Amino acid sequence: MDQLEYLKQQHIAGRVSRREFLGRAAALGASAALIGHMVAGVEAHAAEMAKKGGTLKLGLAGGSTTDSLDPGSYNDSVMIDTGHAFWNGLVEWDQSGKPVPELAESWEVKPGAAEWIFNIRKGVTFSNGKTLTADDVVYSLNMHRGATKSGAAGPFKAVSDVKALSPNQVQVTLASGDADFAYVLTDYHVLIVPDGHKDWSKAIGTGGYVLDKFDPGVRITGTRNPNYWKADRAHVDSFDITVINDDSARLNALITGQVDATNRVPAKLIGLLKKNEHLELIRAPGGWHTVISMMQDRAPYDNKDLRLALKYGIDREQIIKALFSGYGSVGNDHPIPKTDPYLNTSLPQIKYDADKAKFYMKKSGLSNPPITIQASDAAFSGAVDMASLFQQSLKKAGIAMELKKEPADGFWDNVWLKGPCVTSYWGGRAAATQMLAVAYGPGAPWNESHYANPKFAELLTAARAETDEAKRKTQIWDMQALLHDDGATIVPAFRDWLDGNNKKIGGHTPHGGFDMDNGYIVEKAWIKS
Repeated sequence: MDQLEYLKQQHIAGRVSRREFLGRAAALGASAALIGHMVAGVEAHAAEMAKKGGTLKLGLAGGSTTDSLDPGSYNDSVMIDTGHAFWNGLVEWDQSGKPVPELAESWEVKPGAAEWIFNIRKGVTFSNGKTLTADDVVYSLNMHRGATKSGAAGPFKAVSDVKALSPNQVQVTLASGDADFAYVLTDYHVLIVPDGHKDWSKAIGTGGYVLDKFDPGVRITGTRNPNYWKADRAHVDSFDITVINDDSARLNALITGQVDATNRVPAKLIGLLKKNEHLELIRAPGGWHTVISMMQDRAPYDNKDLRLALKYGIDREQIIKALFSGYGSVGNDHPIPKTDPYLNTSLPQIKYDADKAKFYMKKSGLSNPPITIQASDAAFSGAVDMASLFQQSLKKAGIAMELKKEPADGFWDNVWLKGPCVTSYWGGRAAATQMLAVAYGPGAPWNESHYANPKFAELLTAARAETDEAKRKTQIWDMQALLHDDGATIVPAFRDWLDGNNKKIGGHTPHGGFDMDNGYIVEKAWIKS
């Protein structure tokens, strides 16, 4: 039934046609009566018109007192949702997984994919009344270039020049071709701000809402921008985001009606949600995956055999069952999910094998190496439990690992990218090359494992510029193989996005990109009654 419900949600979102919905539902064994009932429900949903008014109340995990309105600093759900409320990007990653125009009304790609021309939408104004121009776009894109801590700095290293050709046209030149550059611009960091804007106590944007209150790690509120340029978005009068990092408290807030929607519904608590007739689970498989990153330029993780011992020493199936109640799939130590057309299906699945773990540990030549894993549920609900399960499975293989539990507040600033072995997660990216570049590319600021393989770098450059699909697929497959065999990152599991939603809220649809409709929940949701 979960698969049928997911199929229904995909049909509602427009990602599955009526004919495909009927065929796939029948293949799943659904009766004609059930299919008819579900089709009626889909058509009723399609006929439902978005309504204006009311306040959308969200209870979200993924917020910290160190959060900033600076788009380049976003690293978790609360600020991703907030950013899309106040600002727009040039390009949006839509429900079908494709890049579609946002502030860039259209674009042209020159042969070789190294030169891109973006036509900027006319008649759009910022919340301070300033008209959007090419200069704003140039400034905003350059925020991710050069000496910057932006999370988009990695993919933007390929940008060699950004210039305005006219008041409404921008040219972006890349050092080498990138056929997926439009996907790069869907990154939640790449939002358009006014030329010269540096005061991040203010949210001056072209988005559907204007800032009322920003209390980082606690609460964020905004009211609808009366001059918003999208007629079919920004339906509610106001939004109110409360940061609730505790799983039980967050779900309880939804059940008791304190909030209208939540993210990160713990699999173990889904039963409570389903018992309430007024609530629904919004489920979407995608690129979200758990990570245990080891810095391969620091001892003892610079030893490949030690890394292999740890890879064979983690029980992936156990993690899927214990942490996610089956709402996900096992990982194979690269970041490409089964939903991606470029998934390398030829790689052998790494499975828990205590004997192999012992073998590689002995082969490493290291005697009782100091292995410490730093974990915090700030990364994701269950991160500490995953580290504990890892510790236990390693113990069965005779390998000792110390677990250091880190506080949730400040984890992303004080532990992530600093500790040599840390639990974290990735939300996935729209394009395989984008995901590979931002997390494993040479010099990428968020390259957690400090992965540096010349062959990988060569393949990444080639794949970005390659327009021949067959050649491109081979290159992307080879990169996954390198990470699988040589990388310092363990990817134990891919987890489905699981949001909780009050049925009175419309427009909350599943998206494989990120939770809460890929971070666009504030802009896309409405209150039915």
